[in-house]
Amino acid sequence: MSKTKERIGTSVANGVSPQQTVAGPVAPPRVSARRRRPGVIALSLALIAAGGAGVAVLLLQVGNRTPVVTVVRDVQVGQVLTEQDLGKASVALDPAVKAVRADDLKAVVGKRAAVELKPGSLLSPSQVTKDSLVKPGERLVPIGLKPDQVPATALVPGQRVQLVQVPAQGAVAAVEEAGDGALPETIAGRVVKASTAAPGTGVVVVDVATAAEDGPTAAAWASTDTLRLLLDAPGGR
Repeated sequence: MSKTKERIGTSVANGVSPQQTVAGPVAPPRVSARRRRPGVIALSLALIAAGGAGVAVLLLQVGNRTPVVTVVRDVQVGQVLTEQDLGKASVALDPAVKAVRADDLKAVVGKRAAVELKPGSLLSPSQVTKDSLVKPGERLVPIGLKPDQVPATALVPGQRVQLVQVPAQGAVAAVEEAGDGALPETIAGRVVKASTAAPGTGVVVVDVATAAEDGPTAAAWASTDTLRLLLDAPGGR
């Protein structure tokens, strides 16, 4: 028997096939190196920087909050402010927004509301006044306006108006026959307050301050429904 046959026989006898004895060592799998993507890295760095900047801005806003005075319940025009009408809050205040600081709350108590105040709003210095809305030498005349007599422009406190006497129903023909071209009588006034339209009728009540001597005349015109309200141009021109 040859040496080759002897080796094969010995391998088979030991339970090892000839192929296993011939095969060499198995090479490990090649692992390719991960490619670096500069764009992805740059985007990640940008997101991290943006997140840090956002946190910095948030912390800055939280740290720059200003204590201010707020309105906690409805206050009508001309009503005297009390401590129960006001509250305090800490807000991030824009420099363009003018608000009464919380330290000045006592200073506004006792003043009058120059405009209607609503709960949840910040109180600004221009919304309060120490003066009475009806000044000495004036009278307050309430005027009811029907829906077709209410101006489309909102009536606001301080607005200058003219109260005009118009002919009563049935007297229009007499005025036309007279034809004297006389201008209607007018009374200068100032809006103090205007109500919302009444449910069902739509009537708006406007409180108008007039000169003391003109008050009775304006009230008489209003009672006979011969009064109309005209708005003056800004500046009274």
